[in-house]
Amino acid sequence: MKDMMNYKGYYGSVHYTDEDQVFHGKLMFIRALVSYEGENVTGLKNSFQEAVDDYLLMCEKENIEPEKPFKGSFNVRTGTALHRKAVLFAKERGVNLNNVIIEALDRYLSNHPSVSPDPKN
Repeated sequence: MKDMMNYKGYYGSVHYTDEDQVFHGKLMFIRALVSYEGENVTGLKNSFQEAVDDYLLMCEKENIEPEKPFKGSFNVRTGTALHRKAVLFAKERGVNLNNVIIEALDRYLSNHPSVSPDPKN
């Protein structure tokens, strides 16, 4: 994936500032602000992994649950017409709306494989 790194299930952004000649980034998909930087690609990657490890260690020391990048639920704003269509579709098939959305999303992403699957789920 472009402009992102992955370590222990956490994703980090990759940016470069020409002025400072430094690579930098932050953990993505969580609310906590965890940033890192490096002078080269290897330094950035090491700094990213260290930032993840430090975040997890801090959570452990403070006895708090680390934020998970993907909790398995999210809100979707479909508009009235699509919402109605999806609910009626689910009702006709005797399943709930959640199952319809999961199946539709899975089919769509299976036909557009731009993201490599996470082996850990």
